[in-house]
Amino acid sequence: MRRLIFPIALGLSGIAVLLYLGFWQVDRLAWKQGVLAEIDARIAAAPVPLPINVGEASDKYRAVSLSGTPTGAELHVLVSGTAAGTGYRVISGFDTGGGRRILLDQGLLALEDKSLAPATSAITITGNLIWPDDRNSSTPDPDLPRNIWFARDIMAMAAALGTDPIMVVLNNGSGLDPRLTPLPVDTSTIKNDHLNYAITWFLLAFVWAVMTMFLIIRTLRQKD
Repeated sequence: MRRLIFPIALGLSGIAVLLYLGFWQVDRLAWKQGVLAEIDARIAAAPVPLPINVGEASDKYRAVSLSGTPTGAELHVLVSGTAAGTGYRVISGFDTGGGRRILLDQGLLALEDKSLAPATSAITITGNLIWPDDRNSSTPDPDLPRNIWFARDIMAMAAALGTDPIMVVLNNGSGLDPRLTPLPVDTSTIKNDHLNYAITWFLLAFVWAVMTMFLIIRTLRQKD
């Protein structure tokens, strides 16, 4: 019987740890689903006029409505895997009147249309405030001579276009630029891998239990 103490203790402790990690991921899944539901509610809410003062903590994903005129100056962010395919996200300066100018993500420009002139007529739109986290330590610097960027960088783009560091991603509107396909904000690109992690930990717990049973059986046979 003493020879079984070690395999049983090893098996139970390993299973307990793996099950704990699995249930922890289940809890994280519920938390993440709550976060995504809150974001979806913000995105789908009735739009309000663009506030004078906005902040990331209080206004990220807030639905807004505004009218104004694209300035004609725009930055092209190379993207792939979007709902509209591969191309350039067009980030333009947008004059809302009264001396206020912001960044407007107008949507996807096809690769072959890069040289087409932008529309600069007045438009009325709805969209969502966003502080994108596209950029990371491995993101290349923009190719300024060719006007190709590799991430949306609010501060750098605001400096380049002479706007406030505020970005609205267009959802819908009237009088839109015919070159572009809107890429509205949604939660599809927000990672939520907690279910996969939970399944992995539970499967490892099952494998550990099976291995423990084999170890116990082998120990008993050696005793016999």
